[in-house]
Amino acid sequence: MHPRYFVLYALIGLGACQWNTRQSSSPSREAPPIAQEKSSTSLKDLKQSASAQIEVGSFESLVADYESKDRVIWQKPNMVISLLGDLTGKTVADIGAGTGYFAFRLVPVAQKVIAVDIDRRFIAFMDSIKVHLPESYQRRFETRLAKPDDPMLAPNEVDAVIIVNTYGYLRNRIAYLKTLSKGMKAQAPLLVIDFKKSNLPIGPSNEFKVAITEVLRELEAAGLQITKVDQESLDYQYIVMAKKP
Repeated sequence: MHPRYFVLYALIGLGACQWNTRQSSSPSREAPPIAQEKSSTSLKDLKQSASAQIEVGSFESLVADYESKDRVIWQKPNMVISLLGDLTGKTVADIGAGTGYFAFRLVPVAQKVIAVDIDRRFIAFMDSIKVHLPESYQRRFETRLAKPDDPMLAPNEVDAVIIVNTYGYLRNRIAYLKTLSKGMKAQAPLLVIDFKKSNLPIGPSNEFKVAITEVLRELEAAGLQITKVDQESLDYQYIVMAKKP
């Protein structure tokens, strides 16, 4: 198999635990063929090739900090993505995409994925991974450099939005959510997943955790309608779903 098809498989091993760097960010579906095939390429090789054009050294160390072999167990990414329903023909925005932990997983099931981040290094990292994907996936994946107060979505551009491990780092969250809502189509779901505000073995400090009651209040204040609240499915995190009326 050509080496380029190893990259997405190796990327899925990257635990993009994004809380360390933020400054403001269906279970029934089988993994795509490129994700199912095993690779002899080491994660170290992947990181070295992916960050070669960015900033060898400090950024590679930063990405290494994100790795967590256990994340797929407690984050349950397939279950999380299934909450968005059938994404065929739809555009999904991943706010605070980081290394693309969820964004790359969304590519096989959505028509288009917009990986949004405010850090140029992560934009460059994801772009360096993108070029190794099959051409059909490359056309469906876009990175977008955003601003701390603006995800830079066009009006009514996306059919769904996910914000994972990023909500606590957003500035002026109600104003941000109102701006984000403008980029969502009517009835578009918004999925927020973040760490419970309690002592946990993983996750950020309490300074960057937002209580679920506060999340609900802010979503409603931004004009979004709460559709689901789940504090049981994930070990360390809550799930909140809302939609644009």
